[in-house]
Amino acid sequence: MKPGTTPPPSTILSFHAHDNQLPYFLDSCFLCHKKLNPKTDIYMYRGDTPFCSQECRQVQIEKDEATKRKKHKLSSSASSSVSASNRAPSLMQKKDSDSKKSVRTGTVAVA
Repeated sequence: MKPGTTPPPSTILSFHAHDNQLPYFLDSCFLCHKKLNPKTDIYMYRGDTPFCSQECRQVQIEKDEATKRKKHKLSSSASSSVSASNRAPSLMQKKDSDSKKSVRTGTVAVA
């Protein structure tokens, strides 16, 4: 094969076994990094993430869900603080407008 050319797709998958190549994504478990055997079951998650067992895959699913809940909680608390800060200026404006009113004290004669 000439330098700079791409090998045919049929050879790309088997070519990873050579020592000078980058690791293939199905070589090891994403969580525990245990070497995967192509003759045994490989448990996939989100299409391209391999795991050696259902247990490793479940741990990753739970980590992802916890991260998602944490992000959702942070974004909802941030939006509630933004809405509170949006309300605060209107209250301040009302107080400011009340303090600008002039009040006279004394006796008023009405005819």
